[in-house]
Amino acid sequence: MLAASAIEIIGSTPLIALDRIYTGPGRIIAKAEFLLPGGSVKDRAAKAILLAAREDGRLKPGMPVVEMTSGNMGAGLAVACAALGHPLVVTMSAGNSPARAKMLEGLGAEVVLIAQVDGSPGQVTGSDVDAAAQAACAIARERDGFYVDQFNAAEGIAAHETTTGPEILAQFGGPVDGWVAAVGTGCTFMGVAKALKRANPGTVCAAVEPLNARPLAGEPVANARHKLQGIGYGTVPPHWDPSLMDMSLGVSDDEAEEWRRALAHREGLYVGYSAAANVCAAAKLLTSGRLTADAVVATVLCDTGLKY
Repeated sequence: MLAASAIEIIGSTPLIALDRIYTGPGRIIAKAEFLLPGGSVKDRAAKAILLAAREDGRLKPGMPVVEMTSGNMGAGLAVACAALGHPLVVTMSAGNSPARAKMLEGLGAEVVLIAQVDGSPGQVTGSDVDAAAQAACAIARERDGFYVDQFNAAEGIAAHETTTGPEILAQFGGPVDGWVAAVGTGCTFMGVAKALKRANPGTVCAAVEPLNARPLAGEPVANARHKLQGIGYGTVPPHWDPSLMDMSLGVSDDEAEEWRRALAHREGLYVGYSAAANVCAAAKLLTSGRLTADAVVATVLCDTGLKY
């Protein structure tokens, strides 16, 4: 296949068995989303949102695209904007890793860093995200741009329901017993959960949250600061459908660090903290007694570790 642009190679990532890092009971399989051109699972939502906006006229030729990002959505948008011919402006909390801003600028995006409200370097809170979103809205108005608004864009959910979920089913060769994914906007978790539950209503779908910031589990946010960038902002996403979540699993910073190191050293997979948290949570689900001893749990390796 000869792709005409980078946007055409978004999707169809490999499905990897993590048999070196996890030896049972059961088995963990993971989608290698870090191999997408923007380096993360957010490429799928970025592509879907922009193509839908171009189709219905919200995004006109050459119109600026504006969005708040923790880095991954911005990179996905930068890839899509380069292919489609749109300038991109992103606002990002100054607490996100500098490597993310550097990558975005390398892809041609204009990056506007927003001072943190109550977070700290490497630990971005919901208030920090709100401040960056408000700045993005203002820029979109000033420049007559298209505001992506990823948290409220239903196209992101549909992208995973129609691509990521069906890919897992096709690559594995049938339904899986469990699905585990960290929740930021919730698009990956919900979209894939819809597809997997359609194939097997008994698939246990577990949302991953930072250990001390678990509003999806119905718990008060004890500490909004954590290392799992891009997820766990201490609030329930606008499009959240609780009927798709069978349980919530909490992962600490230390656990994410440990699994991130193990994934790199034992699997040769250098991924980010949310990806490591996903694998950690998948192991917790498999050892919880909720599933059979030969169960298979699918998850997603959200992004590359090169952005940290």
